[in-house]
Amino acid sequence: MIQQALLDTGPILALIDTRDQHHAWAKSQFSKMAPPLITCEAVLTEACHLARRVDGGTHAVLELFARGVARLDFSLAEQFAEISSLMQRYADLSMSLADACFVRMSELHRESVVFTLDGDFRVYRRFKRQRIPLVTSVK
Repeated sequence: MIQQALLDTGPILALIDTRDQHHAWAKSQFSKMAPPLITCEAVLTEACHLARRVDGGTHAVLELFARGVARLDFSLAEQFAEISSLMQRYADLSMSLADACFVRMSELHRESVVFTLDGDFRVYRRFKRQRIPLVTSVK
């Protein structure tokens, strides 16, 4: 059982959309992780926006938080300088705000893994040089 996971947008959408190519994988991975999975407002915003394409999707995303499967645990206001620095460092990859938050969260929660479908996390580094531990189906 994975004790601490940082939950990215992709697995949320894969879980709530039975037609998603990663649905079975995401469902299986969620069962191997101890709740609550930690995330940030940027991911919640992305997930709610993208979930609109799924019937009942936004409600399903919010239910993950209401049921305690996921929880928000990040302050962009407190971490703004670090986030800005990360986005500048990875400007060539057009790093999203959510991705920058996750790299920083992986620094703050050193024992965590990032649960994602985003291949850019294979390139991003925490503390400038360390690989980020991942749970991903992306090769």
